[in-house]
Amino acid sequence: MINDEQEQIEEQSEELYEHYSFKADKGQIMVRIDKFLMDRMPNTSRNRIQNSCKSGNVLVNKIAVKQNYKVKPGDEISVVMPYPIREIELIPQNIPIDIVYEDDDVAVVNKPANMVVHPAYGNYTGTLVNAMMYHFQNLPEKKQDFYGRPGLVHRIDKHTTGLLVIAKTEFALTHLANQFFEKTTKRRYQALVWGNIKQDEGTITNYLGRSPKNRKIITVFDNENDGKIAITHYKVLERFSCFTLVECILETGRTHQIRVHMKHMGHPLFNDLEYGGDSILAGPNTANYKKFIQNCFDLIPGQALHAKLLGFKHPVTGKELVFDSELPEGFQNLIDKIKKFDG
Repeated sequence: MINDEQEQIEEQSEELYEHYSFKADKGQIMVRIDKFLMDRMPNTSRNRIQNSCKSGNVLVNKIAVKQNYKVKPGDEISVVMPYPIREIELIPQNIPIDIVYEDDDVAVVNKPANMVVHPAYGNYTGTLVNAMMYHFQNLPEKKQDFYGRPGLVHRIDKHTTGLLVIAKTEFALTHLANQFFEKTTKRRYQALVWGNIKQDEGTITNYLGRSPKNRKIITVFDNENDGKIAITHYKVLERFSCFTLVECILETGRTHQIRVHMKHMGHPLFNDLEYGGDSILAGPNTANYKKFIQNCFDLIPGQALHAKLLGFKHPVTGKELVFDSELPEGFQNLIDKIKKFDG
C-alpha cells in the first residue's frame, strides 16, 4: 500500500484530490452553488469558490459545474484540487535546484533525474517540494497572498527530467490548474525508444488506467469504463540503428502516459525500469553489443525521457511564457554514445 500511494503521487498531471464533499438535503431549496458552498466552507471567499468553479474544481454528481449551477435536493457535491490535502509535513531542505524563471507568482524549475517531485509515504525528504520549500522560506520578499508552500499543478515522475511550473500564490495555483484542465498549456518531451518507429509522425489515442494485476503500473484499456482518455502526438526527430529519438506532445497528461503509449506501440523507452525498456529489445546478439548497451544503461538511472518545452499563460499578466531546456548531461551522453557506436 505504501509503494502504491507513493507511485500515484509521483506523476499526476490531471489527477484531482477531494478536499470537501457535501450532499444536499432532500428539502434543499434551489440555490447557486457558490452561495451553497460559502455557507459550508469556513474562511472561504465567494471569489475563491467562483475561481474553483471556473477551473473545473467543483463537481456535482462527478461532473464539473459553473458557479451559476443551481443545487438540487440529493446533489452530491465535491470540491477537488490538483494537489492532495496536507497529510504530510513538508520539511524545507537546502537542496540545489535549477530555477530557470521566477517572479512573485510562479517559478519554473528544471528537475534532475532521480528526484521525486512530492513527498509521499516512505519518501518524506529529498524531493523537489522539499527543495522549493527551503527556497520559498528564504525569499527576501513575498507577496501578501503568498501560498506558503509550492503549488503543484502537474508532475513528472522520478527519473523523468525537465521543466515544471510551480505556483507561489493560491490565485496562480487555481489559474494554472485551469489551464492544465482545459489543455491550453504546451508540453513537449523528447524520448529515446527501442527500435525503429515506422511512421515519421502520428497520434496515439486510447484509455489508460491502473493495472488490476500490478497497481504500480499503468495499462491500456479498450473503453472509458476502465481508464481515462489519453492522447499523445509524436514525431521522429532522429533515427539510429536500434533506437529512435522522438518528440512527444501531450494533449492529455495521464500518469506515465508517454511511457505506456510508446510501449503499446512496441517501442518502450530506453532503460524504462517499469515498462520493459531495461532489457535489450533490438540489435545484434553479440557480446560487444551487450557490453555497449550495459554501458548505455549506466549513463542514466531510468527512462530516457525529458520534459523539454513548457508553455503557459502567466496567471496575472496573461502573457504567454514558453521555456525550453537542453537534454540533461546523461541523456545527451547517451545520444552521443549511440551515434559513435553507429558511426
